[in-house]
Amino acid sequence: MASGIEPKHDVVVVGSGAGGGMAAYVLTKAGLKVLMLEAGGDYDPKNQTAMLQWNRQAPLGGTPTPDKKEGFYYASHGGWEIEGEPYTTAKGSNFEWYRSRMLGGRTNHWGRNSFRMGPYDFKAKSRDGLGADWPISYDDIAPYYDKTEALIGVYGVNSGLENHPDSAPGILHEPPAPRVHELFTKAAANDLGMPCIPARRAILTKPMDDRSACYYASSCGRGCNIGAAFQSTTSLLPWARATGNLEILTDAMAHELEIGEDGRATGVWYTDTTSGEQKYVKARAVVLAASTGETARILLNSQGRSPDGVANSSGQVGRNLQDTVGSTIIAQIPGLENRPRYNEDGAMGMHMYIPFWLYGEQARGELDFPRGYHFELVGGFFPPAVGLTGLAGLLDGYGPKMKEEARRYYGSFVALLQRGEMIPNDNCYAEIDSDVKDKYGIPVLKFHYAHSDHEYNQVTHAQQSAKAIIDRMGGTIFMGVGNPKWTIDKGGKVIHEVGTCRMGDDRGTSVVNQFGQAWDVDNLFMMDASIFSSKAHKNPTLTILALAWRNADYLVEQMTQGAF
Repeated sequence: MASGIEPKHDVVVVGSGAGGGMAAYVLTKAGLKVLMLEAGGDYDPKNQTAMLQWNRQAPLGGTPTPDKKEGFYYASHGGWEIEGEPYTTAKGSNFEWYRSRMLGGRTNHWGRNSFRMGPYDFKAKSRDGLGADWPISYDDIAPYYDKTEALIGVYGVNSGLENHPDSAPGILHEPPAPRVHELFTKAAANDLGMPCIPARRAILTKPMDDRSACYYASSCGRGCNIGAAFQSTTSLLPWARATGNLEILTDAMAHELEIGEDGRATGVWYTDTTSGEQKYVKARAVVLAASTGETARILLNSQGRSPDGVANSSGQVGRNLQDTVGSTIIAQIPGLENRPRYNEDGAMGMHMYIPFWLYGEQARGELDFPRGYHFELVGGFFPPAVGLTGLAGLLDGYGPKMKEEARRYYGSFVALLQRGEMIPNDNCYAEIDSDVKDKYGIPVLKFHYAHSDHEYNQVTHAQQSAKAIIDRMGGTIFMGVGNPKWTIDKGGKVIHEVGTCRMGDDRGTSVVNQFGQAWDVDNLFMMDASIFSSKAHKNPTLTILALAWRNADYLVEQMTQGAF
């Protein structure tokens, strides 16, 4: 045992992405000494990001390979499968787990969509009786949304729409101009009574501190060495390091918490993945921000004084697993054929989107699904162009005729990506697979996952809505409409998994309180998406950041008062 080691650090933070990065930033700014453990390798976007290289300069033309599954230049090490680090799924379950093994985690390559959860989202059970309410309200987190948006930089507008809260004046950056396919979609959606407004994304359209404005010339999935697209490696982590209070250990896979005789966490055991050696670090408090799955895995693998795992007296660690409900509808639009070629790359992802617009109908019981969804819009000339499969089906012959047809159809495809809220159910959870270990000898996670009619009915409605938009544009659907059990994305595929350590106001039915503090271990905090009480259709990263800031403020207060 390592109980005799004196703590060198005040707090150990496990994970370096959105939650871990924000925790480190807030704690070090408050003067606390922080040690960060990152399971992946070091990453410096200043000199390791290939923003403007051509695929032809990469091995195999930049195509995916076993160790770079999203393409050679993509800013992720890891992915759906990692050699020597398996996970398992129960019979009949359909779940895929994405893990990014690098400093900064998924913040290096995420889509940067940054939508606030609204008042309904925090108290959804009170509206429809399903799932669980959060122990906090929108008003509790609104100031942290403001502070987070101001810190990281988010473009968008205050729309005044129901359950889509406005930001404080002067915070949002001006959004980039809509592109042609977005204007087409907006006109059709508006004709049908659907809103289509500028998206909110964590991409700078004006310079901030030492970060430059986006110059609209490369894929954000490659990482951003000018700091325009938010990632913890160009902002939160450098800022925390500049205080002199942050030490980072990479290639350090946390796998177990040690609990002292007083029931408090004394530190973290981790595996040095370069040597295979197991090591221990001690601290006054521990923050888990390793991602929804990894945080649950660490707790369940930590026996402490209970065979059910640490912080698990409620039996809820690993339960309530949810992911965004996803489906994709792709169509070809004749009105977009043969349009002039110009650079409409923009800020990689969408400039406009269709937020959920049927809260009134839902509250009146007029819909057969209980929670909302939104449409993310994709199209244009930016490679890889949407609809290449459909394009291939439209081409015939060879030579000049085929080239003429390729030019005609290129850029005429649009995709509507449904992103919706899932209701937690008893069939969705993660547990330890006692029969399987990874190459470091750590027991792996086993996932159980099943959608319900709530999700299938939502997908069907989204297909009907998308079809109405596409019909209004005079388009032809090429993919995505059919039996929702086949068109819905697999669990985990949208990479928005949440909920395995959900917060609540009852220690018997939740893992942490409103500040992410474990009911059972008062110096243990969770600051990632594991603590979500529900999964709104809004993308989770902005809420992870805001919650982590709020929770870290509370941790600072507790430590300053000598609580532990």
